[in-house]
Amino acid sequence: MFISRVPLNGARRAALEVMTSPNKMHGAVEAAFAPVPDCDFLSACQSGQDFAEGRILWRIDRAPDGGRGAWLYVVSPKRPDFTHLCEQMGWPVEGGWETKDYEPFLKKIGEGQRWQFRLKANPVRKVFVDKSSRSDKDVIGTIQGHVTVEQQMQWLLDRAEAHGFRILEDPLGNLQFQVGQREKSSFSHAGSRATLTTAVFDGALEVIDREALCHVLRFGMGRAKAFGCGLMTLAPLS
Repeated sequence: MFISRVPLNGARRAALEVMTSPNKMHGAVEAAFAPVPDCDFLSACQSGQDFAEGRILWRIDRAPDGGRGAWLYVVSPKRPDFTHLCEQMGWPVEGGWETKDYEPFLKKIGEGQRWQFRLKANPVRKVFVDKSSRSDKDVIGTIQGHVTVEQQMQWLLDRAEAHGFRILEDPLGNLQFQVGQREKSSFSHAGSRATLTTAVFDGALEVIDREALCHVLRFGMGRAKAFGCGLMTLAPLS
C-alpha cells in the first residue's frame, strides 16, 4: 500500500472545476494509475480499483484558513504518478507530490493505541419506513443520506466497534469527535444525476481490533468511495 499527498491550487479555474466535481476528481485520480492488465481482472473490479491488498481511496482536505489551497490524499495498492495533476491543478514550479510506503505505518498499529483520526464519509441509511409528511412509497428500499449532525454522528458511532475502534471520551465523559464540512452535492454520472451527502469526522480513537481498523485504512469505510469518501487517516494525538 502507498499513501500520497498532492497540493492543489484552487485559485486555478481548471483545478477548482475538478475539485468541486466528485465525478471529475474520480477520473483525475484514476488517471494516476496504469491500466490493469486483463489477467488482474479476476482480483480486481471497477476498472482496477479493488485489489486483494487494498483499494484506491482519496480525499480532499481544504486549507484550515479557508483559502483556496487544498491537499489531495490518496491511498492505493499501486504507486501513482500524479504528474498530470501537478501540472494542471497544482504548483508545478514549487514541486510535485509525496508518496510513501504505507505498510510500515500499518504494521505499527496495535490494540490499545490512541490516535487522532479524520474520515470523510457518505453517511446513509436504507429506508424501511417512510416517515416524511408526504407519503411516498417509492422511497421505501432506497438509500438516503443522513442530513442532521446528530444522525451523522450516530452513523459513525454505530459502526465504530465493528471497524476496530472506539471514540475516546474526555474527563467529563464527552465523546472526542466532531462533524464538519457537511455538504450535499449533485453531479452527472453514467448519464444521470447523482446526489451525494458527505461529512468530515475529526476526533480521537482507541484501537480495539487492529485487523479490522487496518482493513478500514486499506479499503475505506462506508459508501461512495469512488467519489472521495471512505478514506480514514490517523495521526499521533497532540
